[in-house]
Amino acid sequence: MASLDDLVQEWLRLDRNEETRAEIEALRASGKVAELERRMRKRIEFGTAGLRGKMEAGWSRMNDLIIIQASQGLCVYVLKNVSNAASRGVVIGHDHRYHSDRWANLTAAVFIANNVKVYLHRGLVHTPLVPFSVKKLNAACGVMITASHNPKDDNGYKVYWENAVQIIEPHDKGISDSIKANLEPKIWGTTSVWSSSLCVDQTSSMQEAYFVQLTSLCPHRSLNAESPLKFVNTSMHGVSHPFMVRAFDVFGFPPFTAVEEQRNPDPEFPTVKFPNPEEKGALDLALSTAERVSAHYVLAQDPDADRFSAAERRPDGEWITFTGDQLGTLFASAVLDQYKASGKPIDKLAMIASTVSSKMIEAMATAEGFKFAECLTGFKYIGNTALVLEQQGYVVPFGYEEAIGFMFGSEIRDKDGVTASVVFAEFVAALHRQGKTASSHLQELYKKYGYFQTSNGYFICAEPETISKIFARIRNYDGTGSPTKPSYPRAIAGLTVVSVRDLTIGYDSTKPPTYKPDLPLSSGQMIQFQAESPADGLKITLTIRTSGTEPKIKYYLEGSGRDAEQVARLLSKVVAELADGWLQANENGLGRP
Repeated sequence: MASLDDLVQEWLRLDRNEETRAEIEALRASGKVAELERRMRKRIEFGTAGLRGKMEAGWSRMNDLIIIQASQGLCVYVLKNVSNAASRGVVIGHDHRYHSDRWANLTAAVFIANNVKVYLHRGLVHTPLVPFSVKKLNAACGVMITASHNPKDDNGYKVYWENAVQIIEPHDKGISDSIKANLEPKIWGTTSVWSSSLCVDQTSSMQEAYFVQLTSLCPHRSLNAESPLKFVNTSMHGVSHPFMVRAFDVFGFPPFTAVEEQRNPDPEFPTVKFPNPEEKGALDLALSTAERVSAHYVLAQDPDADRFSAAERRPDGEWITFTGDQLGTLFASAVLDQYKASGKPIDKLAMIASTVSSKMIEAMATAEGFKFAECLTGFKYIGNTALVLEQQGYVVPFGYEEAIGFMFGSEIRDKDGVTASVVFAEFVAALHRQGKTASSHLQELYKKYGYFQTSNGYFICAEPETISKIFARIRNYDGTGSPTKPSYPRAIAGLTVVSVRDLTIGYDSTKPPTYKPDLPLSSGQMIQFQAESPADGLKITLTIRTSGTEPKIKYYLEGSGRDAEQVARLLSKVVAELADGWLQANENGLGRP
């Protein structure tokens, strides 16, 4: 193992950024060994989400040196594994966070130095434009510099493969190995990027093409202009405002009211602690704006505009903020109705959701006769699953995950908050013409397909050893388990556990005699339980997993049954038993939000 001094010396040898060099030198001079260990001991890991972390000096952080090394490794790997990569080029975009512009240019400089064409988007773009451009330009890969909805001190490096979908195995490991084999920086300057003949600006043409394809998702443009509905939109201090203005125009809607305090890009995110529409309080300004202008709906995108959330004013004046699963259900019903109207065979329709998302679309698929497919969490899996289904002859117009990510159409196999926003607006305008609202329509869907309710949350744990101990106990709950024959809890909240799928060790109780799951293994801890009480008609699906980017044990819980109040009571009992019994939250010192 290298000494801390060796790690510091190697950093100072390679880093030419005066600010980050000074950070490390100051930490060394002041004897802050613990902080140096945190920053220098482990290298930031390149995974299926690329890179994401805090913007500071050090091997475990996001900075110029890490960006250059990542780009060098990615470039070498792409040239080796993608045919005609140099002439097909790489698409690069960035958001408004600190250093995003510079890191996009550094990435471009690395590829140009290797004689690879670069389509560098000029100015701020929303994340979906990068995969859209990769497909449209037939590029070899794409890079988006963004940390999405993370706190302001973070930034990231998201990679798309030649199929215009986020990278999955084995490319994540291949790129990671290639990075480690190409650590010596070969470039630092970015001044000649835009003057290079290899740097091509297709920003305007790609934006135009993006909005042209958006029209294919807008069947009621002429009717939208007459809609009396009022919308408020928040960009959450991100990049989406100009894209939303244009998208509303494409769909024929009158202009929305913007949340002025949040409409312009601001890397400080001054009005929200966490710039994520899912977080408690994040929509407060949007809701107060909606009250002031008597709006019917609030629309929200996260800072890089790939996620979408919405809220509706109820007849009593109160606001309901939809969960990701509720929005997914509403979108699925809209897509289903539109597909039925086309007259195409229903057995060729397919929809996708991540395994931790609601099972309501599965219930819809069973009742209606279309195919439902589930996959691991993340649009890298949703997008690739869509491509596989297409190859099998299915039409895949929709996919989603409960973390407010929604995919529409075939041109972007990734989540797109701008598209989701205008599709939702058109959908609720159509409902309004029928005398309905989104929430009333949701209740109709519950009556038709069954009542489903989710209760998701997390426990905070920064100690990997504690997390390992917790999951080891769950796999040997009664003390009779072994590595080859685990023994999981058999009941929870009075319901009998009827199936267990452990995607960490590769076990599925419903797949004898091998007990091997259909889904690929997870890189972290992930176990899914299904339990039921047939006499009451109650069922739950409970997934517990670790986070790849945060010190959390997350749980995804959904209950279904005949009665909403009965399901709600059940969910609270399950969460209590999960915390006190399964995870032993107090004994293990787990934090709660």
